[in-house]
Amino acid sequence: MAMYINTNILLLAFFAITGILFSGNNNNMVVGEDCQADILGLQAQCALYFQKVLPRMNPSQQCCSVIKKANMPCVCHHMTKNDEKILDMKKVIFVAQYCGRPVAPGTKCGSYTVPPPPPTA
Repeated sequence: MAMYINTNILLLAFFAITGILFSGNNNNMVVGEDCQADILGLQAQCALYFQKVLPRMNPSQQCCSVIKKANMPCVCHHMTKNDEKILDMKKVIFVAQYCGRPVAPGTKCGSYTVPPPPPTA
């Protein structure tokens, strides 16, 4: 029974994220074709790792495969306030870095600005 409920929650979250991401940005623009496939891939393989309601966890190999090919600045550019109600932008940045595709410091991902790396000792 718990597995059935967890599966339903994940499916509901997936469809909610899909609807939010394709609802457009603050200017009511539709996601550009330049990263639409990236967003779909991230939704399919990485949505679990971006959700606010779940603890931060290392992404799967399948998620990393999508991240490595994705245009993350484009994806970040299309994040809206509605996306940020469900998705944790810090987790998005963590997953990208974990997968070997860090997002450049200063990049805006929704309203979140990627901070500079911590100073080395």
